[in-house]
Amino acid sequence: MFRSVMLRGDEPDRDPSNIMQGCQVYVKSADDSLTLETDESYELSISKAPYIQLKANTVFGALRGLETLSQLIEPGARTIGTYEISDKPRFHYRGSLIDTSRHCYPLNVIFQHIDAMAYAKLNVLHWHIVDDQSFPYQSKTFPEMSRAGAFTPRHVYSIEDVKAVINYAYNRGIRVIPEFDTPGHVTKGWNALNPPVLTDCYDASGKKIGTGPLNPTINRTYEVVAQLYAEIKSVFKDKFVHVGGDEVIQDCWLSNPQIREWMKSHPEVKTGADLQSYYIQRLLEILKQQGSSYIVWQEIFDDGNKLLPDTVVEVWKEENWKDVMAAVTKAGFHSVLSAPFYLNYISYGLDWVKYYKTEPSDFEGGAEAEKSGLLSGLEVCMWSEFVDATNFIPRSWPRTAAVAERAWSDKSVTDVDSAQARIQEFRCKLLERGINAEPIADGWEMGPPLNGYTYCENEWNPRYSPGWFN
Repeated sequence: MFRSVMLRGDEPDRDPSNIMQGCQVYVKSADDSLTLETDESYELSISKAPYIQLKANTVFGALRGLETLSQLIEPGARTIGTYEISDKPRFHYRGSLIDTSRHCYPLNVIFQHIDAMAYAKLNVLHWHIVDDQSFPYQSKTFPEMSRAGAFTPRHVYSIEDVKAVINYAYNRGIRVIPEFDTPGHVTKGWNALNPPVLTDCYDASGKKIGTGPLNPTINRTYEVVAQLYAEIKSVFKDKFVHVGGDEVIQDCWLSNPQIREWMKSHPEVKTGADLQSYYIQRLLEILKQQGSSYIVWQEIFDDGNKLLPDTVVEVWKEENWKDVMAAVTKAGFHSVLSAPFYLNYISYGLDWVKYYKTEPSDFEGGAEAEKSGLLSGLEVCMWSEFVDATNFIPRSWPRTAAVAERAWSDKSVTDVDSAQARIQEFRCKLLERGINAEPIADGWEMGPPLNGYTYCENEWNPRYSPGWFN
């Protein structure tokens, strides 16, 4: 059983030897770099007055411990139970993907999401910042890309905006890894470059019908890519960049007369898949020369491209994710699993349960991959075809917390009923902290583990001034 100790500010006639005056934080290392290997473990002791004791090897472990402490103290409480906590994450990579290309999120919404990530102890913001639909990143090297590719001049992220997001996230122990997907997903913005780098596509009659992927057969493509990724590295600072590589329309390449002529003089390139491999090899060599490491969607691995040893492969196709995870880790590459955690697919009811029940190591060789670190972690994805600032936060939270708990907690922590109680409590804490997280239950009073409550004492009250026309 836990006894209680007093918090500072309680009645003066209480026993002073039982009153906590504050929290003493001890950090062993001065290393404040945030990487895939950063130690986030901590020890928290709430037992002996006058100070709570928090010990960690790094400042980021201390941050996680302080977050735990903040959630143990109820608003307005005068006492706190005694605890001895030794804690560390199960996985080093605990990510959340946001997509600002289909709909552009204001910075405040991104900051709000980063705060919620920190509350749930997530540590990677995968920023899918551009795509076919828009190019909101304001490149200084190629300013014409955002001028032509953003929805409007207001729907952009300047380099100063990006740095603000990076600093905000770093102060909460979260890395920002950008994704600039190529050679596919490259319409808006890329089509403003002159000389052009996109492939012209043709129908069976030889009529031009639009543009497709980057043209892998011209030097101009690689000049642009090298300059853009060099800027990305200088702005985002992280060792890793996500280069995409998924869903390339190879038939467009094969329809193009110039590319077909090029292939005749390069007999080793026979198919669309060969063209993609040719492009990827040149891209990865550019990144290697720039000192960047990279995360790729699984297609690049599936196609047999030569990858650097520290490549991270993100497995996103749900239908065969166990087979692909087995193959990736058997080949010795780090992996991130996102396939079962696409939050943009919504359904009626408690859909968080299916995320919670997914065991990431449930594939051939999974236990060994986790032990060796090749199963690096998990990522929840919120693609924004039908999501913008109006519904991004409530659609993401608290559902994301179900995956965050599986990514942090020991493999043995799997009970759905107890998890529901924790997520319900966490949802109420999010509301108290200004995060408009949606309900996880239907409003009826329930028995254990929810202790009869499916509502929050402090319900969400949006800021709104009615009667603007008065």
